[in-house]
Parts: sequence; C-alpha cells; structure tokens
Amino acid sequence: MPEQGERESAQVTLPKVMQAIEIERPGPPSVLRAVERPVPQPGPGEVLIKVAAAGVNAPDLLQRRGRYSPPPGAPDIPGLEIAGSVVAHGAGVEAPALGAEVCALVVGGGYAEYCLAAAPLCLSFPPGAGALEAAGAPETTFTVWSNVFERAGLKAGETLLVHGGASGIGTTAIQIAKALGARVLATAGSAAKCKACQELGAERAIDHTREDFVAVVAEATAGRGVDVILDMVGGDYFPRNLASLAKGGRLALIGFQRGPRAEVDFTPVLTRHLTITGSTLRPRSVEDKARIARAVEERVWPLFAEGKVKVVVDRSYPLAHAAQAHSRLESRAHIGKVVLVN
Repeated sequence: MPEQGERESAQVTLPKVMQAIEIERPGPPSVLRAVERPVPQPGPGEVLIKVAAAGVNAPDLLQRRGRYSPPPGAPDIPGLEIAGSVVAHGAGVEAPALGAEVCALVVGGGYAEYCLAAAPLCLSFPPGAGALEAAGAPETTFTVWSNVFERAGLKAGETLLVHGGASGIGTTAIQIAKALGARVLATAGSAAKCKACQELGAERAIDHTREDFVAVVAEATAGRGVDVILDMVGGDYFPRNLASLAKGGRLALIGFQRGPRAEVDFTPVLTRHLTITGSTLRPRSVEDKARIARAVEERVWPLFAEGKVKVVVDRSYPLAHAAQAHSRLESRAHIGKVVLVN
C-alpha cells in the first residue's frame, strides 16, 4: 500500500489527455469512435477514478441512437458505471481514500481512461469481485434494490416475475430476490437463457418465444398471480402484466423495449388493488442515489460475501472496441453484463 506522500504525488502526475469513446452522431454502433479528451478535474464532492473497466447498459445504446440525452452538466461520453482506483480528490472529499479500489454509479463518462464520480456514489468492490465484475455491479444493484425492494416492496415469501431474466438487470434481480427469500419466475428469449435463469435461482423460466407468460404464471401460482413484476419490456406486456399480478400486486417499470404505449383496461388496477410504479436512476439527485448506495452496501454486498449473488459477465471488450460491445448488447444474445476494459 503506497504511503500518503506517494498517493498525493500520483495526483500531481496525472496525464493531461486520455483515450475516450465519443458518439460521432446518432446512429448504429459504428458511430462510436476513439478520441483523445482532456483528463477531467474533480470538483467539490467528486473523485477522479482511473477506470479499469466500465459496464455497458441499455441507456448507453439509447444515447448513441440520439434518444437519451445526458442530464445537464453530464459528460457527453457514454458509460454509467465504472470500476477502478481513486487518483484525485475534489474539494471537501476525504473518502474514498486515494488509491482505493471502488466501483461507482456515474452520470456519464465511463467509456474513458479516467472518469469523475460523486464521492458518495463510490462503493468498495463487491466482496470476492475483481474490477471486471465490479464494473457491472452499480447500475444493476442500484436499479434492482430501488425498484424491486424499495418501490415495489418485495418481501420474503412473495413471488417475483422478472422479465428479461438473462439481462444484467435480470440476472441480478433473480439472485437478490432468491437470496432474500422470495420465489422467482423469469422470462427469457431462448432455451439457453432460460437454463441460465434457473441456474441463478429462478424456479421456472419462461421462454417468451414459445410460451405465454400469463398462462405459465397462472399455472405456477395456482391462479393467484405474482406479487411483484419487474418489467423492462413495456408495450404490449403492460396489460399482460396486470393480468399476471395477484391481488395487491405491484408492477415496477424500468424500461420500454417494446415501446412506451399500450392499450390498457385499467379495471384490474381497481378491482385487484394493484400498484404501478417506476423510476430511472440517471437524473436523480446525488443525495437520493447516495441513499440507495448505502442500502446496497448494507443489504446486497453481504450477499456477495456469502456467495449468494455474483455479477454474471457475458463478454468483455477493450475500450477501443466499444462498437462491438454495443453490437453484442443489441443482438440480445448476451447473458449477464457486457463490460469494457482498459
């Protein structure tokens, strides 16, 4: 472990420029290009992280297509989660320490050699994880915890249906829910993906390319329905989700792969006392996300230490091959996270 003086000298000797990936214009993966950018300087409450790895997520694809603009003040460089080491502090920051290995949720800038992060959104690597796995942890764990457990209130003994069970979000949701005592069902798009979901803890995986999840849920729950649904699909899944919820059930929406519109009969919401909720992470305040970070650290990180939860990494690519990483995610052939490495 370097002494304090050595750590501070590292802060002074940072390079002036870094390699980064920018979006040349809205379009296909080929619009991602490697460029040189100035190394950012941390402001008050921020740290600068030398990025070892960065997770690739669906919002990055939307940003590349021109359908998801960064919040005001956020970098135009994509990338919402990173893992690496702290190399500089902004004013007022004492922790995490210089040299500490951390993963962090960021508002952008992850596809680069250096990235700024709000100090309260930095967490130690999940127990047992290296940088590759840690880079795929913040976006998924923050999303699952805040939507499934806080907003939808999933409890031990209840049943959760996870759509997109083989995705980064889905693999995380299955494991955490199972570890905390819930019964889990999941949908996925192939036999291989269904097998992966069951290996991670899903009691029943539903191949949506050949099975009707509404019918399977009804059969698996003896007609009762599930207590919570985590849905990133939207579109025509919306009315089918309502049909699959038990009385008092909760639907948590986090995305719209099939579009944000649907024709819906809301009668079941009234007659079965259903709750519909949803959220996004990126625009939320640092204070709000810091609260989620502390909850994840307290409730989810111990599950990693116990071997009940892991980050499932599908493939990793060098930073310069970000276009290939996006193509992999868009193919929907992946199981778990796609990660870029420096």
